[in-house]
Amino acid sequence: MKKVAFILTILLMVSCGSNKEDNLVVNGKVRGLKKGTLYLQHLMDTTLVTVDSLEIDGDGTFSLSAQLESPEIYYLYLNKKDNNAINDRITFFAEPGIITINTDWNTFDTTAEIKGSPTQEKLEEYQKALSNINLRNMEIMLKASQLDANSDPATMDSLERIRTRNTQRAYAYSINYALNNKDSYISPYIAVKEIPDANLKYLDSIYKGLAPEVANSKYGMDLKKLLEENE
Repeated sequence: MKKVAFILTILLMVSCGSNKEDNLVVNGKVRGLKKGTLYLQHLMDTTLVTVDSLEIDGDGTFSLSAQLESPEIYYLYLNKKDNNAINDRITFFAEPGIITINTDWNTFDTTAEIKGSPTQEKLEEYQKALSNINLRNMEIMLKASQLDANSDPATMDSLERIRTRNTQRAYAYSINYALNNKDSYISPYIAVKEIPDANLKYLDSIYKGLAPEVANSKYGMDLKKLLEENE
């Protein structure tokens, strides 16, 4: 009898788990795509996991869905079956609701327009500002690479100081952006994914300023763990 009761309990648990409804819908169109497979993916620990997929045949319109436990980074991967791995994955910040992604098959990740996720808008704003800082670093590195062995050491030192200040500027921007968006899931994401090696006092300030629902999210809990491991 106990064995029967145990089996019934297991079946009930499985049944309840399978009845969860998907709360994330990702739809849109890949313009110009005739054949290929779309995959909706996210990282589980360090493994990329596919949660939904769709074969495309003649029409680039798609709709994929998933059960989202907490807002986090997701990926829309396109296997174009052309033996080319370039421009095949779109990164976006997923949160419950409907997210629409429209793009082109030949510039899949660079021309993507993503709508429906407020956190994605914050991510794009952050990335745009940071790309300008990174572009300046690339310019400095290019200048340094063009100097020959007989160049004035003072010039090299000057470029290195500029590069260091620019890197510090990027860190300062990231910290301030996280601190100024404490009600957004972007805040702990930046802390754990972009600046995990920042001074602990700044990471602690970011965590302590988070709204309760953000602190209890995936990246909020990751930030808490990061702080505990570095105490």
